[in-house]
Amino acid sequence: MTALRLAIDDYLALRRRLGGTLHEAARVLHLFAGFAEREGAPRVTTDLARRWATHVPNLSPVSVNTRFQIVRRFAEWRHVTDPLTEIPPIDLLPARYHRKPPSLYRDEDIARLLAAARQLPSPTGLRRMTYYTLFGLLVVTGLRISEALALDDADVQRTEALLTIRRSKFGKSRLIPLHASTIERLAVYARTRDRVFPRRVSPAVFLSEQGTRVTIWAAEYTFAKVSGQIGLRPPIHGHRHGHGPRLHDLRHRFAIRTLVDWYRAGLTVDPLLPLLATYLGHVHVHDTYWYLEAVPELLALATERLVDGRREVAP
Repeated sequence: MTALRLAIDDYLALRRRLGGTLHEAARVLHLFAGFAEREGAPRVTTDLARRWATHVPNLSPVSVNTRFQIVRRFAEWRHVTDPLTEIPPIDLLPARYHRKPPSLYRDEDIARLLAAARQLPSPTGLRRMTYYTLFGLLVVTGLRISEALALDDADVQRTEALLTIRRSKFGKSRLIPLHASTIERLAVYARTRDRVFPRRVSPAVFLSEQGTRVTIWAAEYTFAKVSGQIGLRPPIHGHRHGHGPRLHDLRHRFAIRTLVDWYRAGLTVDPLLPLLATYLGHVHVHDTYWYLEAVPELLALATERLVDGRREVAP
């Protein structure tokens, strides 16, 4: 068996241990290995991947690109242990679906973001407290912004230190455990909110200064504005947000930090991935595995763990 086929088998084995079935990926990669062998190519190159993806006649551009992206993702993994493997450009072929890679906030970025939120103009003092608490909750829980804004007071169980997520992206409910400091911060916010609106109409946890539930548009706009003020994004002009780190990247940061901490602690991450997927509200563990492909540090840690495991079982 060639080194390329052995590497493909290792790659598929790693991904299956992380929860993937990979029937299509296995089929495509073994077809690619056969093409490479006929071409006398020992590893992935950009030219080889392009020629292989396009050599079958009458395939739609989407199908061609899908095949190409499967090989490209393998090349990213293989490059860690074989630097001569080329990683083809992601946009080499048309008709692709592009999932935006996460922005990796540093700890100091988070500190500046929260400090800036506390300085927002706020006639009653509620707006700045709302966004300071909301952004902080997203950082420490990894909630979707829609889930955080859908929270009602009844969903915050202070005694049990739990959040009940009832209106998730896929309609499933789940429980989120909270640190005692997070429960206390939510209680401080609730006292401020109830002082401003002693007779509330909305049961929402997070209220605007008009006493209504904060909208996703308002939260994203405010995040973009605050991020522009501290240099994480271009400043907003009118109602245009510009480009840069997104509010959703706080969720990505939580997932990435969790995985990195597990790897660095020497934990066996494979059986823990379904737990993280459940915590995040992912329908498929494949969505959680995506972080390993999207973040070079995680890919390197996963590969290092695989190599160490093979050394342990080697005769």
